[in-house]
Amino acid sequence: MMAGVIRRLDETVVNRIAAGEVIQRPANAIKEMIENCLDAKSTSIHVTVKDGGLKLIQIQDNGTGIRKEDMEIVCERFTTSKLQKFEDLTAISTYGFRGEALASVSHVAHVTITTKTADGKCAYRASYCDGKLKAPPKPCAGNQGTQITVEDLFYNVSTRRKALKSASEEYAKIVEIISRYAIHNSGKSFAVKKHGETVADVRTLANASTVDNIRAIFGNAVCRELIEVGCEDPNLAFNVKGYVSNANYSVKKCIFLLFINHRLVESSALKKAIEAVYAAYLPKNMHPFLYLSLEIAPHNIDVNVHPTKHEVHFLHEDSIVESVQKHIESKLLGSNSSRTYFTQTLLPGPAISSGDILKPASSSSAASASDRVYAHQMVRMDFRAQKLDAFLQPANKTQAEPSELAVSESGSSRQPEQRDVDMQELNDEDLIAGISEDLDIEDFMGDVKETGDSENSSLLNPPPRKRHRIGSDVEMKDDEGAGDTTDASVPKRRIIKLTSIKELRSEISEQAHKGLQEMLQNHSYVGCVNPQWALVQHQTKLYLLNTTKLSQELFYQILIYDFGNFGVLRLSTPAPLYDLAMLALESPESGWTEDDGPQEGLAQYIVEFLKKKSEMLYDYFSMEIDEEGNLAGLPLLLDNYIPALEGLPMFILRLATEVNWDDEKECFESFSRECSMFYSIRKQYILEDPALLEQQTEELGSSGTSWKWTIEHVVFKAFRTLLAPPKHFTEDGSILQIANLPDLYKVFERC
Repeated sequence: MMAGVIRRLDETVVNRIAAGEVIQRPANAIKEMIENCLDAKSTSIHVTVKDGGLKLIQIQDNGTGIRKEDMEIVCERFTTSKLQKFEDLTAISTYGFRGEALASVSHVAHVTITTKTADGKCAYRASYCDGKLKAPPKPCAGNQGTQITVEDLFYNVSTRRKALKSASEEYAKIVEIISRYAIHNSGKSFAVKKHGETVADVRTLANASTVDNIRAIFGNAVCRELIEVGCEDPNLAFNVKGYVSNANYSVKKCIFLLFINHRLVESSALKKAIEAVYAAYLPKNMHPFLYLSLEIAPHNIDVNVHPTKHEVHFLHEDSIVESVQKHIESKLLGSNSSRTYFTQTLLPGPAISSGDILKPASSSSAASASDRVYAHQMVRMDFRAQKLDAFLQPANKTQAEPSELAVSESGSSRQPEQRDVDMQELNDEDLIAGISEDLDIEDFMGDVKETGDSENSSLLNPPPRKRHRIGSDVEMKDDEGAGDTTDASVPKRRIIKLTSIKELRSEISEQAHKGLQEMLQNHSYVGCVNPQWALVQHQTKLYLLNTTKLSQELFYQILIYDFGNFGVLRLSTPAPLYDLAMLALESPESGWTEDDGPQEGLAQYIVEFLKKKSEMLYDYFSMEIDEEGNLAGLPLLLDNYIPALEGLPMFILRLATEVNWDDEKECFESFSRECSMFYSIRKQYILEDPALLEQQTEELGSSGTSWKWTIEHVVFKAFRTLLAPPKHFTEDGSILQIANLPDLYKVFERC
């Protein structure tokens, strides 16, 4: 056999082979050119891509630019401004150093460079092929910095072009590369988009922090679970900083952003060491999010070990990896005191009838498989079951719950509970005496009593709720249907024909969410978490309800639907409006400043203003203000419910400042909103401490009722029949689904 002839390869072949090592795909070309932009001290980098980078790549920066004298050799191999002799590699602080990036690109694509320096009078444009300048640079208009346009990548390497994946997959890799550099280089603006598109797929701002960039690229889910890490070791001459996810966050594929001396690199040893730590915290086959920036003394690192520079070697690698691993483990231990579970506002879908859940037993001895009810479909609900409070309170209660008190509910079509059935045996005198005694609060509230005319309904004989009233009067009149009974048995009720009230009622009906309404009507109360949150069950789902928001909406709807038909909740001692206004203005919540004028003058103005509106307030809302400027009565919105009077001063102030008194509809709406806020269950006005609650009960006597009892038996009872929950409750977190029986079974099956 003849020995093969050794030949010197043609320079073109050599350059294309070298280019194939450096530029393996479009993402590699963009990485090399982005690093050049960063070396040129750019603060804004914009990338435009067409067909995954094979047809067009355009990178625009605002860096220092390229001198006209250097444009002739800028695309030749081993031409660089960052290195002069080999020893400079031991202290290299820039991304590039070999001078191969633009040369490699120019051998496999058509390259055009437009650049302008800070002291240049104009920009210059030049085109390159196989590292050579096609024609002398031509002057042109341009901004400070450099724009590099790469067209028809791998046009002369058909095998490489065919081996690449789809354009969308190549574009995804480009976005990934730019995203990682954007996170690491906070303080610089990055943007990448497809050619012809107006909206960038990734955009970061120059004034954004690292956390802001992580949020913009990876979303809030990872951003809110980040732990900041940072440590250094002078002996090993390194320091590390970054952000890692805590035990609450996990993904199916590890997201590891590693920069060593600001170079995007990979380190399998460091990745395995860190994932070994997370294995003790995360579910099986789940992985963390990691962003680390490792800085090592330049003389301890070798950056020239890979053509694409995505690997580096450094001294004391095992010791540095172990040190980083221990630091991250200590951070995870410190953040593992609690686990966070985020809920979504997942609301009832199509109504499910009880027949769909519990099918009747078949008369046949062998029931078909389709009729079988599985455990995860069964609804375990019983009104006799223990409430959540039974597990949180001692058996010997310090106060008697007023369970013997029964008040008929307006317009309730629901069958009364056992407590209500028992109370039907009482005669009228006993019932009236019991209610009057229970609502008598010494030094605070007087008896709730019926006014002599037909303009106020009585607590003792609450009128039926009429949501859709029919009448012929233009304004108001007595209900003709009440003529068959005596005034003592059924009070007369006014029919409201005001257009503004009709429109407000119509808006409530249009905004009602049927799924939520069905859930509230048929829920089973579980218990109070605190005055603001309560748990209820509906079918196989457990919900967390914001009592504050729901009660505020409830009282607003009561004010609109029962407009002009309220009872009166009288104060035993009228409260001076002036004193109430002064208390509100002295509170930081009022936002009063010296620029607003003296408090005394503002308080007197509020008194005079509300006195002028007293006739309208009494006629429409049963709010009594006497001629001396004292508040004598409040509207009775819900039987057996008294609002927290600690909020009364701010309520009076907001009536004068927040209600639009000029327009009829806006006046009724804004007044009802302010009034419903005052009547709602608000955590800041409720005593949760059992000792303080017991002390208050002793001071108030038998009339002091537990806030938990009020929420369960008064407020949530009203939710069933009087509340039409609006659609925005599905989006604002007022009602959260926190458990679903079928999903829980799936979790247990995986365990």
